Amino acid sequence: MEPPAGQVIAERSTRMPAAVWIIGAGIFAQGTSELVLAGLLPELARDLSVTIPRAGLLISGFALGMLVGAPVLAVTTLRWPRRRAMLAFLAVFVAAHVVGALTGSYAVLFAMRFLGAFVYAGFWAVGGSAAMALAGPRRRGQAMSVVAGGLTVATVLGLPAGTWIGQHLGWRGAFWTVAALSLLAAVAVAAGVPDLRPTTAPRARDELRGMAVPRLWLSYAKTAVATAALLGTFSYLGAMLVDTTGLAAAWVPLVLLTYGVGALAGVAVGGTAADRYPRGVLGAGFAVLVVASVLLALTAHHVAPVVVLVLVLGFAGFATNPALNSRVAGIAPAAPTLAVAGNTAAFNVGISAGPWLGGMALTAGLGYPAVPWIGAALAVVAIALWLLDVHLTRRAVPVAGAAETCTV
Repeated sequence: MEPPAGQVIAERSTRMPAAVWIIGAGIFAQGTSELVLAGLLPELARDLSVTIPRAGLLISGFALGMLVGAPVLAVTTLRWPRRRAMLAFLAVFVAAHVVGALTGSYAVLFAMRFLGAFVYAGFWAVGGSAAMALAGPRRRGQAMSVVAGGLTVATVLGLPAGTWIGQHLGWRGAFWTVAALSLLAAVAVAAGVPDLRPTTAPRARDELRGMAVPRLWLSYAKTAVATAALLGTFSYLGAMLVDTTGLAAAWVPLVLLTYGVGALAGVAVGGTAADRYPRGVLGAGFAVLVVASVLLALTAHHVAPVVVLVLVLGFAGFATNPALNSRVAGIAPAAPTLAVAGNTAAFNVGISAGPWLGGMALTAGLGYPAVPWIGAALAVVAIALWLLDVHLTRRAVPVAGAAETCTV
């Protein structure tokens, strides 16, 4: 759907186009908001006079906004120039965070979280498809590792920095910071991203028809379940560190930084391997996620193993992201925008379901160690879906050809 010029530029150069890095920077600015509340739930709950599980629903609310926004905005902006669409999304995102920083109402804050996530999902869908077009078909995995790396950097820097800002300036200070970062991202997009336009006017009907591939929906299921396994544990990690592990609140940002370092290493390794060994990356990542979640549940009362396992959790959770993102374009090449949007929606089904399931366990009085147990069970389901995908792919070899199955 994007102009061939972008692909030609990518094929001639050994470097990733600068515009791909700028799109990743936009994901970093907005992704900081997606994650930052995980480190501020106790403070936010006290300020808004709600329980921690209810405050945790603000993370689910963000995920729900992305779940709805990804397909809706991908369809409605199919004929828009890519840069114009991304700038429109960033403008609404900034406005939503300004309103969120000013309100004292839980309901208004929830609505602003939903709205901000709605347009952030549009940025993901449009930005992801544009990045893969600019990078060319041989480097889709690398391009998506750069874009997803924006979220990883948000985990490494944005999450602990936002937590620190929230602890010292209040959670509203974290919202103002996100708004400022997103405004800077908009300036960078306006200056550095080509105004890509469709070479032929795409139709939603054609892209919807291109999504009628069973393996695509199986991939979405893996994305949703694996993300729920990770995010359920992650969402209550800050509260668990204080309540169960006995860590002083001042040390929580440092432990979250450890998670981010693991995530950065994971996305780097996964991005390098995603184009050659996508299924191997997924199988190994899901398996490590199971082990890390089980051990975290068993050692939740002990600081040293928890810190190490938080790093492993970040590595396992993010190592699979480039493969989960890039392979949908190969599975459904006739739906380059909607396939990415659907995967964004699948991620956010998991982001929404994970905290919700964890909150149910906490409301039932099971305690924080129950949350990583739920994550481990979900990761086992992800492995089962992966095995089904491997089985179906092998059966399809005589029909589809070995070349396709090796790359997807």
